[in-house]
Amino acid sequence: MRQKLGRRKFLEHIFSELDIEEHRLHRSLTATDLTVLGIGAIIGVGIFVLTGAAAANYAGPGVVLSFVISGAACAFTAFCYAELASSIPVAGSAYNYAYATMGEMIAWIIGWDLILEYIVACIAIAIGWSGYFVNILKAVGINIPAWCSAAPGTVPGAVINLPAIIIVLVLTALLMVGIKESARFTGLMVLVKALTILVFILVGISHVSPANWHPFMPFGMKGVVAGAAIVFFAYIGFDAISTAAEETINPQRNMPIGILLSLGICTILYIVVAAILTGMVSYTKLNTPAPVAQALVLTGFRWGSAVISAGAVAGITSVLVVMLMGQPRIFFSMSRDGLIWPWFSKVHPRFRTPYVSQILTGVVVACFAGFIDIGTAAELCNIGTLFAFAIVCGGVVVLRRTHPELRRSFRCPMVPWIPLLGIFFCGWLMLSLPKITWFRFVGWLFAGLVIYFSYGIKNSRLNTRESGAGDSTGHQ
Repeated sequence: MRQKLGRRKFLEHIFSELDIEEHRLHRSLTATDLTVLGIGAIIGVGIFVLTGAAAANYAGPGVVLSFVISGAACAFTAFCYAELASSIPVAGSAYNYAYATMGEMIAWIIGWDLILEYIVACIAIAIGWSGYFVNILKAVGINIPAWCSAAPGTVPGAVINLPAIIIVLVLTALLMVGIKESARFTGLMVLVKALTILVFILVGISHVSPANWHPFMPFGMKGVVAGAAIVFFAYIGFDAISTAAEETINPQRNMPIGILLSLGICTILYIVVAAILTGMVSYTKLNTPAPVAQALVLTGFRWGSAVISAGAVAGITSVLVVMLMGQPRIFFSMSRDGLIWPWFSKVHPRFRTPYVSQILTGVVVACFAGFIDIGTAAELCNIGTLFAFAIVCGGVVVLRRTHPELRRSFRCPMVPWIPLLGIFFCGWLMLSLPKITWFRFVGWLFAGLVIYFSYGIKNSRLNTRESGAGDSTGHQ
């Protein structure tokens, strides 16, 4: 049993899977596509929705430092992702990295954790999209009844969040058609989003009052760190780029560019927007689902509020596209390894996309998005992501020791210090999340272990691999 839990995939077996026709995905993404997808995935609910709640309830104007702390954690992790994505350019992201470095048991845990990350992120993003969309319709005189525009318990009379359900199903259909088409759509949404943020910066910077930055940390440093754990959701997305490795042209070169460039651009924008936002109005007035639009309304720019709301819808749409793209590729990779049922890895004969996993993901996300609130979803997503990031950082250190000969077109600098700093920051932020989030997270992992021991451990491809292709324990 112990050998089974620790068995690892030969790297040559991971690479050989890329040549299996029935599981082959279509390579079409360039470095530019990946950077656009990264920006599309990162900038969205975090900046347009959660910034206000983090400032009002945790960090005050010190939310700027919250973004710096979260950005630092992501920067250390991004270097590790860049090395692994260029060295092991396959679908599955951190799941496959863990399988090659830490063994099947850890790989299962991280794969199951990534399922939590992406599905819950999609749910939260769809809910945020719905909130802004309903506000836009209200601004033009179209009022959607409360019963069909929000989750039960969030507003009086609410029964179902219908806009959230519809947007998820529409984007799921788009992603089934092809990833290149999805990248083009995301590129258009990113352009609209970038122009929206530029409008806010140009309008807002002339209405900043330094008095609003005092006190800078009303809840102390503890509040700033708690705020960092919340706004960390704003950075989720750059890791989704790595799930598209098998659909990338020259991934050894393009994956690191897409990961690091998109994260750098977004971090700068976050810090600038957070500083202007808390400088325009008191942080006490930002606890609203649309804080950026609210700040413009309070300073007399109602037209700006309408522009921001429209841009937020476009921005959040692009994030939802990328996150809905990432989850099915985790299912795809785990199914190809035999750890979950084989129909998860079915590829559409024409579009060459994992359509069964895509449909299942869309249906599950749509069902939950219609009935739960955004706060619960965001916290669960954060703890899952931080855990995955810590595993990726550890994977770099392990792979450097077990496979020093592996060709690395990009090398994480200052190993093991950069990965260790990534683990430290991720652990620090995890400990800042509410206890109830930890209970839910542990419950999710326990459910995953039940599935693994009842199905995955027996049906793993490493269990059935012929002895001539390598022993079942993998590299030791």
